Amino acid sequence: MSERLFIPVQVAVVTVSDTRTLETDRSGQTIVDLLTTAGHRVIRRDIVRDNREQIHAALAAHVNDPEVDVVITTGGTGVTPRDVTPEALAPLITKPIPGFGELFRWLSFAEIGTSTIQSRAEAALCGTTYVFLLPGSTGAVRTGMEKILLSQLDHRHRPCNFVELLPRIHGERED
Repeated sequence: MSERLFIPVQVAVVTVSDTRTLETDRSGQTIVDLLTTAGHRVIRRDIVRDNREQIHAALAAHVNDPEVDVVITTGGTGVTPRDVTPEALAPLITKPIPGFGELFRWLSFAEIGTSTIQSRAEAALCGTTYVFLLPGSTGAVRTGMEKILLSQLDHRHRPCNFVELLPRIHGERED
């Protein structure tokens, strides 16, 4: 069997926070660093306030941008009233990917125990764009990126990965 080649994806990184700036956003920077080290292209980076309409607008812009293959967010996935990232994403979802959140919480349990139950990390296909919602902590970002996303965004990962599905997602339409 021939070795698959690495195929870089184009990613938008969105940090949801009322207090972080590009200079102080360690979680967003961790996502950027891990993606670029792996060979992917971060083509957009935003910081959006904890506001449902602003988060939705940012996500919709990236989902509708034909240059963006993947959107990864950090923040706004908890259970407080200000945590509204999943609600902002909901209207854009074409196909939920429930296994992402399930796997994230299972892996996170080994690190933080039952506190993982407070995470509403999730993923979905929105049109032809993958969207992954990660918690705001740098540790949670590392868990999601290093233990799930870096391999699933690598075309060489076997037996299957998200990247190998992109041509079919872009070319096939549901009737």
